Amino acid sequence: MSAHPYAQLIAIKRWADRGLYEVVSEHIDRLTKEDASIMLRILDHIHVVDRIFQHHLLGLSHGFQAPRSEPLPELRELASSAAQIDDWYVSYVEGLTQNELEQRVDFVFTSGKPAGMQRGEIIAHVCLHGTYHRGNAGAILQLRGITPSRDAITDFLDASDSGRYRRR
Repeated sequence: MSAHPYAQLIAIKRWADRGLYEVVSEHIDRLTKEDASIMLRILDHIHVVDRIFQHHLLGLSHGFQAPRSEPLPELRELASSAAQIDDWYVSYVEGLTQNELEQRVDFVFTSGKPAGMQRGEIIAHVCLHGTYHRGNAGAILQLRGITPSRDAITDFLDASDSGRYRRR
């Protein structure tokens, strides 16, 4: 793994996203129709924001008018696409130098407001944004008696081969 902390953060995001998709895929039939719709909207929103910022990092137009898909994709399609984007972020971030992490990227939000962030700030945003909304998804699961996936850095380190954290 790369020496900079952004690589670890994005690896944690990928791991946590996959865990959430596993739990949701396994238990989607236990959610009410309304809860399942909200869950898909949460997952789609995380994914679309990931895609938008991927395009910003690449200097490409993304074509989204809002931070959500129209129409809403099916869960299986969304899970596959999210895994691909997460893999892309892991590969992309591991290849960045400190100078590249500090480079400013100018872009326009879907609202039309111009903005700019350093590449590292974009990576941090993608990670924190995903964490926030995985928490929303986890709350819905818990309300329906479903245990959400593990999502903490300590859980990631415990589950990984790093050996840096072990419960006693």
